[in-house]
Amino acid sequence: MADVIIEVSHLTKRFGDFTAVNDVSFTVERGQIFAFLGPNGAGKSTTIKMLTTLLTPTSGDIKLNGFDALRDKDDARKSFGIVFQDQSLDDELTAYENMEFHAVLYGIPLEDRKKGIKDLLTLVELWDRRDSMVKTFSGGMKRRLEIARGLLHRPKIFFLDEPTQGLDPQTRNHMWHYIKNLSEKEGITIFFTTHYLEEAQEYAERIAIMDQGKIITEGNLVDLLKKTGEKTLEEAFLKLTGSDIREESAGKADQLRMHRQMRGR
Repeated sequence: MADVIIEVSHLTKRFGDFTAVNDVSFTVERGQIFAFLGPNGAGKSTTIKMLTTLLTPTSGDIKLNGFDALRDKDDARKSFGIVFQDQSLDDELTAYENMEFHAVLYGIPLEDRKKGIKDLLTLVELWDRRDSMVKTFSGGMKRRLEIARGLLHRPKIFFLDEPTQGLDPQTRNHMWHYIKNLSEKEGITIFFTTHYLEEAQEYAERIAIMDQGKIITEGNLVDLLKKTGEKTLEEAFLKLTGSDIREESAGKADQLRMHRQMRGR
């Protein structure tokens, strides 16, 4: 039997009368690279926020590395690292200080902290810039630093929400080199979202496609192409989720509705 590290059962999230995530269930195997795809407003971000304990589900269960993410939040949080879509570094600190602050938050002992920071900054080729202020870094350098920071407490699961958005193709390829290396050498489970479907096609071992709050299909690339009769993931994605116009308008409407309902709570 496969070693499951992420187990999601009947996950639902409602905001007033709007259901953002509707009875979603899936599993991810240990060490797998798992892509979580869907158009704007599909419910991906809400799902990830629940998986990373930032949002409490209306109903359903989440297990991360064997821990109940609703009842054992501290243990669940220690099990994962995360790189958010929006940059979350402190621009007024150096690269080393950003890493050190993270280490203190996770209670990493001093000696382990020093070695871990040096090893990870070396891995992402930023050790020579450890004393530079983050506000002087390019977008690609900040992303690399966020990856290093997210790995400092040695997580078993790494959540990456649009990790290469806004980066040039060369930097994106470089970034994926680090990510794939981590999965292969360290056995870390990678759970990522992306709008660059070629990234999912090239790197994901398993893919789930979400739309209108539900997972409409999942499987490896060969499975998805066979199910849809298409030749590329992009063609399969469009066949399953519809036109770009519908995606964009649905996403904006859902976001506006959710915002109003959250404001009125």
